[in-house]
Amino acid sequence: MTTHAITLARIAELAGASAPAGEHAAVEIDSVDLVSSRVRDGALFAALPGTRAHGATFAAETPAAAILTDARGAEILAEAGEKRPVVVVEDIRKVLGHVSAEIYGHPAREMTMLGVTGTSGKTTTSYLLERGLMAAGHKVGLIGTTGTRIDGREVPTTLTTPEAPTLQALFADMRAEGVTHVVMEVSSHALELGRITGTDFDVAGFTNLSQDHLDFHPTMEDYFQAKARFFDPASPLHAQRAVICVDDDWGQRMAEIAGDQALRVATSDKRGADLVGTQISQDATGAQVVEVTGTDATVRFDLSLPGDFNVANATLAVGMARAIDADLEAFARGISTVEVPGRMERIDQGQDFLAVVDYAHKPAAVAAVLHTLRAQIDGRIGVVVGTGGDRDPSKRPIMGAEAARGAEFVVVTDDNPRTEDPAPIRAAVYRGAVEAGTDAEIIELGSRAEAIDAVVQWAQPGDAIVVVGKGHEVGQIVGDTVHHFDDREEVRRALTERGYSAAETTPENN
Repeated sequence: MTTHAITLARIAELAGASAPAGEHAAVEIDSVDLVSSRVRDGALFAALPGTRAHGATFAAETPAAAILTDARGAEILAEAGEKRPVVVVEDIRKVLGHVSAEIYGHPAREMTMLGVTGTSGKTTTSYLLERGLMAAGHKVGLIGTTGTRIDGREVPTTLTTPEAPTLQALFADMRAEGVTHVVMEVSSHALELGRITGTDFDVAGFTNLSQDHLDFHPTMEDYFQAKARFFDPASPLHAQRAVICVDDDWGQRMAEIAGDQALRVATSDKRGADLVGTQISQDATGAQVVEVTGTDATVRFDLSLPGDFNVANATLAVGMARAIDADLEAFARGISTVEVPGRMERIDQGQDFLAVVDYAHKPAAVAAVLHTLRAQIDGRIGVVVGTGGDRDPSKRPIMGAEAARGAEFVVVTDDNPRTEDPAPIRAAVYRGAVEAGTDAEIIELGSRAEAIDAVVQWAQPGDAIVVVGKGHEVGQIVGDTVHHFDDREEVRRALTERGYSAAETTPENN
């Protein structure tokens, strides 16, 4: 990566802090990190307060040339006899993005930046943008839930939106490799915690809003306001242009906040949108032909992803491409074969019923997935559902209720229990399913593998089964341990054990 060494005096100026005294002011910094184990010689260590300990307690273990911290961190460092220069600020996260961008030479300014936020659809929309822009002749970097890619090459990361130092370093790597466009999922955590501070976005896209992250945001209004920072012209985080799906009332409200800069997209012309996406046709697999129409452009394309919500995602992607004057015809051709890991992902072992794995882990997303499957089949639906520990408990019974309303067979199981006892989590989901008052058969199995076995054994010809909640994830978090677990692998195993084999459907064996 390309770095741009700057002095501590310059860092203090950016941070609005007092410059270190004497020769310390001239100390040059060429990298920054907030993870003590990754700090390099000559780096700035950002010592943040943590949930268990203050980062300043780990400063002595680092080879950092200087430390950026808050008042409490400065006290800890003084008590430890720290001799290296310290820059003290009131809110580290508020300034860390600006400092990181300066150290790495503001790489985002040299690329076209597209950010996607919302509750559901961020990953799918990002994949559509990546593939479409590549087809339109651009070199694209992608940052999101499933990892990071530079021109199609995987660069794994651990957060939907990495922390500011990691993010700016990624941008610098992308710039060095000739990336012209960066597509990025922007979470509400990233907006609230300052991870994208110091990054100038050309376009911000909004998918939708529904209940999620209420363990982090006190209310839905707080959740909405965190997202609004990306669109409000008065916010320092707002993008130059906004493309907003106005299919829901939250989107309508977001468009009002964005004002004249907003391009409105929808899947119904009743929403007063500038671009409207419409399903023209759908085959038995759920693959669609979609047309997006505006006052000055109409594009039609194949979309392998099923569901009304994917028409909305594709329409948003087209709108964002239009906002940067991309070649829409080439863009549309590029998105025609996009598949997204763990998003309505079909598992085919030659069985005579539909089997799908999906990342849906919010009530509205579960309802949307079941609605989509209902439109594709004539038979029944079975669903495996759970919800995570150490997260918003209020959505647990709602998850169960949505599952029971949309399926004939509901298997309640563990998701990622984390540090919670999984039994009460399952009980809340089960209670919600029962209290929905439907005719669905509802059972509870603590083992996720056994739950998948149960739904596979239940399915008959013409039915559909779906395992929701984890999608592309390949681990299950129990306590502080991540155990290997991939819903897709488990569905294939269960189908194979029932006697189905993908080899039976290959041309060589027909």
